[in-house]
Amino acid sequence: MLQKIRRLINITPGNNYSITLKHHIIFWLVYFLFTTFRWGSYFNDYIYSFKTTALGFVIHMTLSYFNIYYLMPKFIHRRKYLLYIISVIISLFLMLLAKFYLTYFMVSHNVWPEGPEVTNNLTLNYAIEMMLGELYVMAFVAAIKVTLDWLREHKKLIDVEKLQLETELRFLRTQISPHFFFNTLNNIYALSVEKSDKTPKTILKLSELMRYLLHETNQKRQSLSKEIICLQNYLDLERIRYGDLLKININISGEIEDKQIAPMLLLAFIENSFKHGANKNIGEIEINIDFNVIDDFLYFKISNPIPTKMDNNEIISYPGGIGIGNVKKRLELGYKAEEYNLTIGENNSQYIVDLKIKV
Repeated sequence: MLQKIRRLINITPGNNYSITLKHHIIFWLVYFLFTTFRWGSYFNDYIYSFKTTALGFVIHMTLSYFNIYYLMPKFIHRRKYLLYIISVIISLFLMLLAKFYLTYFMVSHNVWPEGPEVTNNLTLNYAIEMMLGELYVMAFVAAIKVTLDWLREHKKLIDVEKLQLETELRFLRTQISPHFFFNTLNNIYALSVEKSDKTPKTILKLSELMRYLLHETNQKRQSLSKEIICLQNYLDLERIRYGDLLKININISGEIEDKQIAPMLLLAFIENSFKHGANKNIGEIEINIDFNVIDDFLYFKISNPIPTKMDNNEIISYPGGIGIGNVKKRLELGYKAEEYNLTIGENNSQYIVDLKIKV
């Protein structure tokens, strides 16, 4: 599981909100064309606009990449904000000098034709205007980078949480109490010693149940009809175990085909009814199980007798065990709050579980 999480965290540059070379080219091409046509129409001189844009284009790219790939990781990520501000100011000032002299010697002595007056030397107004303009481009590019980084980290967090949720659900599904299999194997051994005719049937039922649990419960949802067959195999094994002392009443109503439920969810309730009901009673035991499908919901109900009083007149408690805690956790993880309702209580010397769940 840890290896899966590590692979998920170390997302490669080509995945999930990554900025590829194609995106860089498209962004700067659109920016270059927009700026060229904008100032070309302003001055009515597209040749001049092309030259100044091409010159500024190199400066914009240099400052933007220097900021997002060097200054921000070196200072912002380490919370050295004052050093970052100082570094940005120095970078903007160096850019100002480069832009002024390159424009002066390569394009025109009037380095600021859109300004209020002819500018052929480094003035304060020119410096402020140029630095603010470059700061705007730097901030715009940085905003794109920060947004994509946040989206990528958010996506990774969601993926990790999803992986952890799926892993936890798989783990919970494997927590079916092993005592049932041990008891059944012991019963099979006893039957084999007695050379009972029930031995082959018992082995076959156990094999079918184990095959289902091992190979058909990996999905998030399983067919309700298959789940009921699994439960019936479980109950058949318990009937073999308890013999005539056990009476099980099963009622199935409604349309169970094309309905789905979390695998092995109901098995925990049935197993608990034997663990805390039949196992702790002496004499005949009656367990009632109802499956009632209405619209998109299954109404599941199971009742078993409260354990009989022992010699010391104390009643065995019914703590719920790992099985009930397991199924409650699975309901919380696998279903929305409005998709299920679980109540567990006592009535007329019976423990009763009522579950309404979306199928």
